[in-house]
Parts: sequence; structure tokens; C-alpha cells
Amino acid sequence: MWFLCVFYHRLLDFRKPEVEALAELFGEEIAENESLQWRLPENHHNDTPFHFVQLSSEEIARNIAKRSILVKGMYELWGEGTCYEELKDSIQSYPDSRKLPFLTSDSTFRISVETFGKALTFDEQKDRIQSFTYIPFEGRVNLKNPDHNFFLMEMIESEENNGLQPILQRRIFFGREVGFADRKLLPTFQLKSRTYLGPTAMDAEMAFLMANQAKATSGKLVYDPFVGTGSILVSAARFGAMTMGADIDIRVVRDGRGPDCNVWSNFKQYGLPMPVALLRMDNNVPPWRSGLKEIFDAIICDPPYGVRAGGRKSGGRKILRGTVDPYTVPDDKRTDHIPSTGAYSLVECVHDLLHLAARMLVMKGRLVFFFPVLRDETGSEVKFPEHPCFKLVAVSEQILSSRYSRVLLTMVKVEPYSEEVEEAARLMHLEFRENHLKWLEDGNIHSSIFKPIDSSQIDIESKAFKDPKPKYRGKYV
Repeated sequence: MWFLCVFYHRLLDFRKPEVEALAELFGEEIAENESLQWRLPENHHNDTPFHFVQLSSEEIARNIAKRSILVKGMYELWGEGTCYEELKDSIQSYPDSRKLPFLTSDSTFRISVETFGKALTFDEQKDRIQSFTYIPFEGRVNLKNPDHNFFLMEMIESEENNGLQPILQRRIFFGREVGFADRKLLPTFQLKSRTYLGPTAMDAEMAFLMANQAKATSGKLVYDPFVGTGSILVSAARFGAMTMGADIDIRVVRDGRGPDCNVWSNFKQYGLPMPVALLRMDNNVPPWRSGLKEIFDAIICDPPYGVRAGGRKSGGRKILRGTVDPYTVPDDKRTDHIPSTGAYSLVECVHDLLHLAARMLVMKGRLVFFFPVLRDETGSEVKFPEHPCFKLVAVSEQILSSRYSRVLLTMVKVEPYSEEVEEAARLMHLEFRENHLKWLEDGNIHSSIFKPIDSSQIDIESKAFKDPKPKYRGKYV
């Protein structure tokens, strides 16, 4: 069954992957190496907020809309057209068997009007609603709590539609609401009201998107090896998952800023189940027993790639260089001891992350993590990390500046871990390391992004000096 999926005009690259992950979570059967069927309205660009998606049931569509961060609503389309005459013909030709059960005298209804690209006055909305006299509504109007919600959605043709490609013809949709988004979630979990924050705390909206990509739900164990202040685990716990985290900085996971301002207090603030454990651990030298494997249902993380914070691994500079031998901390000093650490390049960090996920994820478990992309003048194709245990199922890019973006990679474990797989992964890593840009291995991402622009090459009057990003009217249009 085809549904009209209306998205918020935001994070355009993340929209379809989120819906497809949630469809699988709620029981939609998707064949291997395939995805959901999508189609665009006539004359619409791919960035339009209106998309048609095929799902097997209304229940799945309703569950997706209720949990999704970027879906505004799911609708059973009764009619569409370029003008109201075409819309009338389309609605009248829609089967009565689908319409009449929602137009009975013992039910209540409401008709809402939404537009994209133009705001309508109250009188204009009223005129459009009153034009639907040809639909045999027999029930009573209830604006507060109706049994059935109907929506009239109109996209106006314009040269500039909030940064989208020009619309050749306006398109009008009328349909019954099947499911709608819960936008109270983001204001409740916004970072500015969070008890314990750090410089790398993940934005609430992105953290929930990552949890949806990982299909976090009740009964699953989600792990974050770079937990920090726990922002990602908070989102996973909100969806019912059990959580577990680790960080190399013992001051973060153990102390925070006091007994009432730490990672645990973030969970307590929202009434969420506490993590199973928070560990002080070095991902480069994991302490897992050799026989322990496949215990996590998902691994979600934002690895330290050197923009806001650089990666660290155990061992000071002298130890890592071999100048001094490793030392043993005396028992009487272990309580307050803070282990020395050294630089941890992103290539090494990603390799260790993939190795951890290959061992510790269950089959069909998901690895969701951000990977940085530094744009250069050559336009060379970005090579993402690979591993023989994993299949890359989604790539979503968030452009942060003209030089730098980050890509959310979603991988699914499709092969069990073995020594042969480990050797194949090592060879893949060497190829990835050799073919990647020099700045990635040296860890110079921060300096590459923030280096000053040569002022002699700037023409203040030129268009290149202006912000190339499209302008949007609002954050949640």
C-alpha cells in the first residue's frame, strides 16, 4: 500500500535511511540487498518534503511516524492534482470502500490545511476547507480530539521554495492522517537543559537519529565505546534499550563534575534506566576475554576524529616511542591515578572500532558511527572504511562547512568473526590507509579545517565570497 510520507525540511540526506531502518524494526519485510519502494510526486525534486513510500500495513506506517525524528506524518492519499478541479476528480475516483468507513455519522473529524512555500491566511484556509462539500462527511467536527484527521497539503510553484529546485507546477494533496510525529521529544531532551555536558556532546536530534538507524528498542543491548557524557546512550535508553558505555578518560565516566552532575545524572534527569555499566577502557587495548563475543545488538558512537577533540590511547609519548618501559601503578596510588595517554590517529581508531564490532556484535547487529570528510579542490572520491564482516547499508552526509562534512555510516554484520576474517580485515585496512588522504593518517583534520583563508585570494565583490548554502525560512518547516 502506498502512503504519502511528509518530511520535515531538514537533514535531507538522513530522511530515507531513517524510515527504512524503522520499517525493518517494525516488521516490514525487505528482501536482502533491496530497500523500500519510493516514488516522487509529479514534477518534484528529490529534496521535496513529499514522498510516496510503499508499506505493507497502516500499523507499520503509524509506528514509523510516531517514532521518527524527520517524518512529519504518514497519510493515506485520497486525491492529488495541480488544481482544485483535478483534486476533486481524483478524490471522487478514489474507491468508496476506502473512504466511507471514515465518514460515518458516529465519528468525528477535522480538516487541516498545510502549505510549503507560502503561508495562507485564515480566510484562505477556511475557503479551501469549505470547498470539500462533495465529500460526504456525516460525522461531527471536533477540532481538539477528532477520530479522524484529514489534511489538505499544497506546495506552491515558485522560483525559490526554501532552497529547493524550482517547482514547475503546484501540487495539491488530500488524505487521511495515518500517523504523526511526536515533536515533544526534542524539546524535552535538548542539550541546553541537560545536567551534564561536554564539548563533544551529541545534539539530541542527531543522537535520536543514530538510535533509530541502529534500531534501538526494548530488549537490545547498545554499546558506545566513546561514551563521553552519554548523549547517544540517553537516546537509546529513551527507546527502551539497555545501554553500556566506555571512555578512556576515567574522570568523565567516574567523577563528572560531582555526585549530582555526571553521566548517571543525565539518565536520572529523564527517568531512564541506568546503564548496565560505564567502563574506563582503551579501545586500542580492549580488556574483553578471548572467548567473549557477540553480546551487543548495536554499537553507536561518534569517534574522536580531531575536530572538537582528538583521540587518545593508553601510554604516554615516551612509552609509545619506546623511550621508557611500561610501568605498574602501586596499589596505594591506584584510586586517584589518571593513566597517561598518547595520540590516537583516526585510521587506527576506525580500525579498532571495526575490529571490536566484528567480534562483539550479534549477527544482523548494526554499527552506526560518524566519519569525517575533508573537501579538497581535486574532487576525489571519498573512500569509506570496509570490513569483510559488514555490509554498508546507509550513508548520510551532514555538511558543516565549505571544507568539512561528516558522514553517518550504518553497517550491518552479515558474516561471523573468525581468524581468516581478521586477516582479510587487516589487508582491507592497509589498503584504506594507503589510499586515504595524508591529513587523515597524521591527524591534522583540525588544522586543515580551521586554517585561515589566504586573504589575497578573496574578492569581496565576488559571489564566491558569499555563503553558498540555500536559505531556509525556518528550522522545522
